[in-house]
Amino acid sequence: MTVGSVVEKDSRAAFGHLRLDGVTRRFGKATALSGFDLRIEGGEFIALLGPSGCGKSTALNCLAGLLPLSEGAIWLDEERIDTLPPEKRGFGMVFQNYALFPHLSVRKNVAFGLSVRRVGKAETARRVDEALRTVELTEHADKLPGQLSGGQQQRVAIARAIVLRPKLVLMDEPLSNLDAKLRVQMRTEIRRIHQDLGLTTVYVTHDQEEALALADRVVVLRSGKVEQIGTPEEVYTYPVSTYIAGFMGYRNLLELPVLSSGDGKVGLGEKDGLNLTGVSRQPITGARAVAAVRPEDFHIAGSPDSAAGENIVTVRVEVSEFHGREVAAEGVTDDGRVVHFRSPERIAPGERVALTVAPERVLVFGESVQDAAAALDEAAAESIGETTGAKDGG
Repeated sequence: MTVGSVVEKDSRAAFGHLRLDGVTRRFGKATALSGFDLRIEGGEFIALLGPSGCGKSTALNCLAGLLPLSEGAIWLDEERIDTLPPEKRGFGMVFQNYALFPHLSVRKNVAFGLSVRRVGKAETARRVDEALRTVELTEHADKLPGQLSGGQQQRVAIARAIVLRPKLVLMDEPLSNLDAKLRVQMRTEIRRIHQDLGLTTVYVTHDQEEALALADRVVVLRSGKVEQIGTPEEVYTYPVSTYIAGFMGYRNLLELPVLSSGDGKVGLGEKDGLNLTGVSRQPITGARAVAAVRPEDFHIAGSPDSAAGENIVTVRVEVSEFHGREVAAEGVTDDGRVVHFRSPERIAPGERVALTVAPERVLVFGESVQDAAAALDEAAAESIGETTGAKDGG
């Protein structure tokens, strides 16, 4: 029998579902998390996604028992657990800063939780060996954490969590201290370990790509409240608001007058200006609405003089960035609107091109563009914070 199968049996038999009912956490007069409802099935990988201060780390700490609830309850199957101390919940935790003991070897770091639980020496040795094999650190067992790379230290932290055979693994921004290449590698390892061991995982991140790549379902939080819950495909393709659209990469957020609406289609545009037809994602009740388009969904349709058809947008190229197989460009329409698009062909600043986009790729929201702009600003701030070493407090 393989190591994976041993832990898989233990993990998957741990519980049927975990339920958060109206979980609320206040700090004085400030509400960090409000009325949070979520049901997690055993074996699921859930990502809590959002910008700094949105409540995702607060939710994780409430689950772990590190923060008491102001309101609500947490249930493991039919047992209420929010009244239990952290050590009685049977959860494993992987922290952002690894939290390893620098004076203990890798093996002793991994074994620490078992020694606290007074597990016998022979059983401890066997389970530590299993965990080290799972994270591929057997040959580093006698080293100190300071002798390991950042990725290896994170593997130690994961091994320390899974060696306890936890009912649930909680991960709080575990990859934020790693460089971009190592983050991608460790992301793959975390998903592999989750699958091989049959774990149930709740993972906090501000990185959209990380959440989409890892999770079975993504929970997007904003200002302490749930904005959307869905599969990665649902959240990526069908955002429910301009805020989600902006946060998930719809960089083109164009507010326009409503010309027509019916049968799920919306026509937007201005006389002698930009005109677009798209798919309604919300009830359109006002005189104006927001069209959201991903840069990669625009395609060059030719020169402005020759292009014809639906959803033609003419721009003057302002910025052109070489990204390997494609160019990321920024153009400006005649009425001064900025449009982001991508092209497999090289284009130079100053060129005028006609762009087109399929109507089903244009999502129309009956909200203010300010919501979407706020999401773009928050996503940009997270990216800047990542490069400057800022940490998430949400």
